[in-house]
Amino acid sequence: MLAAIAEGESRIKGLASGADVQSTKACMQRLGVEIESSANSLIVKGRGLAALRAPAQALDAGNSATTMRLLSGIIATRPFASTLIGDASLSRRPMRRIIAPLELMGAKIEAAAEGTAPLTIHGGKLNGIQYALPIASAQVKSCVLFAGLDAEGETIVIEPSSTRDHSERMLAAMGAQVRGENNRISIRRSTLQGMNISIPGDFSSAAFLIAAATLLSNSEALLTSVNVNPTRTALLEVLEQMGATLALEDLHGEKFEPVANLRVQSQRLQGVRVNEALVPQLIDEIPILAVLATQAEGETIITGAKELRVKESDRLESLTTNLRAMGANAEELPDGLIVRGPTRLRGAELDSFHDHRIAMAFAIAGLCADSPTTIQHAECADISFPGFFELLREHCH
Repeated sequence: MLAAIAEGESRIKGLASGADVQSTKACMQRLGVEIESSANSLIVKGRGLAALRAPAQALDAGNSATTMRLLSGIIATRPFASTLIGDASLSRRPMRRIIAPLELMGAKIEAAAEGTAPLTIHGGKLNGIQYALPIASAQVKSCVLFAGLDAEGETIVIEPSSTRDHSERMLAAMGAQVRGENNRISIRRSTLQGMNISIPGDFSSAAFLIAAATLLSNSEALLTSVNVNPTRTALLEVLEQMGATLALEDLHGEKFEPVANLRVQSQRLQGVRVNEALVPQLIDEIPILAVLATQAEGETIITGAKELRVKESDRLESLTTNLRAMGANAEELPDGLIVRGPTRLRGAELDSFHDHRIAMAFAIAGLCADSPTTIQHAECADISFPGFFELLREHCH
C-alpha cells in the first residue's frame, strides 16, 4: 500500500504469495497503480497519493481486515467515492472502530447497519485529530496514521498499550514525518519515496513451526531470517516462561526491521499466565499457544483476549470446541481461556471454521495426537501461509 502511494518505483522482495497479499495488490491496481511481477520480486510504480483514481469496481479485500482497515485510511484522503467489500467472514467484522476516527477527520462513510462492510467512503480534505484508541489495535492505529499522511495539521494516535509498529517503521523508512514515544504516535502531511524492500519471514507464520519443534519429541528446527520485531515476538517471552529451549542467532537490523534465525528444540513445558497487557503483541499467536498449553504441566490462563471473538472466527469458541474434541481440558472464559495439561490428545474430526490460524494450530495439535486428525476446510491456511501443509509433510515425521 505504501509503495503504491509513494513517489517512484519500489521493488519488494520476499513478499508472501498468500490470498491477503493478492487481495491488497488487486485493490491497489483497481485504484490505478501499476504493479509488475518479476522472478522473485514485485515492482510497484508509485506516482503519489494524487495519482490514485476512482475505481470502476468495488475494492475487494477478500478475507483481509488489514487490507480493508488500512486502505480505508488511504482512500479517505482522496476526492472520490470508493466501496470496500470482503468475503462473508470479513463482512461480519467490526468496522466502526475505523469509521469513528475517519469521520472525525472529515470523511463521510456509509456502512451496513451493524457497522460492518460493505463500506462506501466519500473521501476528500481531512483534518488532523488527536485520537485515543478505545482498544489496542495496530490496524486502527495504522488506518488513522495513513489518513494523516494527507491531512491538514498533525494527526496523533494514543494507544492504551503498545501494538505492532510495522507501519510506523515503514512510514519512517519511506520519508514520512512520523514520531512515536510512550504509546503516542504523531504524523504530519508527508510525501513518501519509493524504495527497495526485503521482507523478512513472518513471525506469526513461524510460530506454528516453533510450536511443532517444541512439542514433538527429539525435534530441532532452525528458522532463518525471521522478523523479530519486539512488538511481535511476545510468544518467545511466553515460551521462555514455559521453559522452552529457544535461541536467537545472527540478530541483525535490516533497514527497518530486526531479523534473526530462530533455533528451537523440543522441551517439556510449564503452564503460564498471559494477561491483557501482553495480548496485543500476542494476538495472532494465541491459537497455537492454546495448543502448546495442552502439553504443559499445570494451568495456562489467558485473559484480556476478548478481541479474539471478532477475528476470522470467534477464536475463543473455535479453540474451546476443537480442544475439547481432542480430549483437552479447556475452559472458555468471556475474554480468554483456561487450559489444563498435560493431556494426551486424541485424533478427531475438526472444523477450521474457515479461519486460517485455527486450521494451522490444529494441524500442529494433530501431529501430537494418538490417531489421525481431519480438519475441514483446511485450505483456508493459504490465506496467510501458502504451502503450510506441504512444509509439515516435508519436515515433520
